[in-house]
Amino acid sequence: MKRMTPLLVAASALMALPALAQDAAAPVPDKGDTTWMLISAILVILMTLPGLALFYGGLVRGKNVLSVLMQVLTVFCVMVLLWVAFGYSLAFTGAGDAASAGPLTPYVGGLSKMFLAGVGTDAVVETFSAGVVIPELSFVIFQMAFACIAAALIVGATAERIKFPAILMFTVIWFFLSYLPMAHMVWWWGGPSAYDAPSGLLFGHGALDFAGGTVIHINAGVAGLVAALVAGPRLGYRKELLAPHNLTFTLIGGCLLWVGWFGFNAGSNLESNGVAALAMINTAAATAAATLAWSFGEWMWRGHPSLLGAISGAIAGLVGVTPAAGFVGPVGAIAIGLIAGLACMYVVVGLKSRMGVDDTLDVFGIHGVGGIIGAILTGVFAAPALGGSGVFDYAAGSVAAFDMGAQVYAQTLGVVIAVIWSGAVSFVAIHVVKALIGLRVPESEERQGLDVTTHGENAYN
Repeated sequence: MKRMTPLLVAASALMALPALAQDAAAPVPDKGDTTWMLISAILVILMTLPGLALFYGGLVRGKNVLSVLMQVLTVFCVMVLLWVAFGYSLAFTGAGDAASAGPLTPYVGGLSKMFLAGVGTDAVVETFSAGVVIPELSFVIFQMAFACIAAALIVGATAERIKFPAILMFTVIWFFLSYLPMAHMVWWWGGPSAYDAPSGLLFGHGALDFAGGTVIHINAGVAGLVAALVAGPRLGYRKELLAPHNLTFTLIGGCLLWVGWFGFNAGSNLESNGVAALAMINTAAATAAATLAWSFGEWMWRGHPSLLGAISGAIAGLVGVTPAAGFVGPVGAIAIGLIAGLACMYVVVGLKSRMGVDDTLDVFGIHGVGGIIGAILTGVFAAPALGGSGVFDYAAGSVAAFDMGAQVYAQTLGVVIAVIWSGAVSFVAIHVVKALIGLRVPESEERQGLDVTTHGENAYN
């Protein structure tokens, strides 16, 4: 091999300078951030499989436990495929630049990344910090895990009576017409480098939702309420004892949900830094406060603190702090947990019996109510005067002056739109399913149990 002369070396170096400058300007994903996002995605998957499955499975009667486990598992798998095929593109494209923006930009994305077209191993997306990126595939799978648990939550509202194909059809329709538009409206924006580009409707109105209070919990909670209302109550509801068959399963599942929720909330920061740590401590503090609030509230109301109440309070706290996790301080998180725990306890223990809706596993009572409370209170406790972080102004490059009234209005607007949007979509979807294939299993099958009649299996011999 010939040696290069000094002149050729100098010429080669000069020719390489533009390329080197371009490479130096392009941000490169940090391996720590990438690792954190992958771990967070795994933790959120853990929330559904096996966390939610066991939590729900223990709450139903023994003759229906396998049916609930199968519904959660199958819904999860369906959502994985739909997310890869269409979901990611419809939720997170469409407004990155003026050329791709259109009349539907505030409401839903496009199909430019259908089947993850163009999302290779070298593709990156911005985080919430200027100049910081993560691999786009890590963001895809993290958001995929969110979509999976959101749809799986609905299963609990109609458990023990709905047909297996009916719940699958309903969640698919809801996923396309409610989950994806809500995710786009709340979370889609141009990123720090294009903060002034067209964005999702609620993001543009300044609504804060750190990890999915509106997108996931209110959205799924309202869907569950509508589905339960249209499906009607279980046989023997309010006449027979329909008690949980295995609270040990429920505790294990609930604790797995709590552990996975650290990835759910702290992972939503998209970076491994101090804000992620804040979201993690807030997740622990709010959940502990809600657990104790529900337990002591039930103790005073009913004369005993139950394990079912305690673990239900934990989930209420997790739901309540979700939209606020990275925006409030620990004291604010504790306040949200206390309020969410007591409010959800009142709805589940007191108000539910008067509503007459058989929301089997209290999907709306915990996720819907907790999500509404957390979303609105985020506008209060995000105030810097109350220990919150305020709202960052990307145009000024600093935290903006905080207007609590305006922020609470933005939060309330997000809640109202989530309730109306999910309610309307769910009402249409459940009636479409009812007309096409019917909702309820035959009465004889419901009495025998769905494990045997639908799946041909017994959980216990």
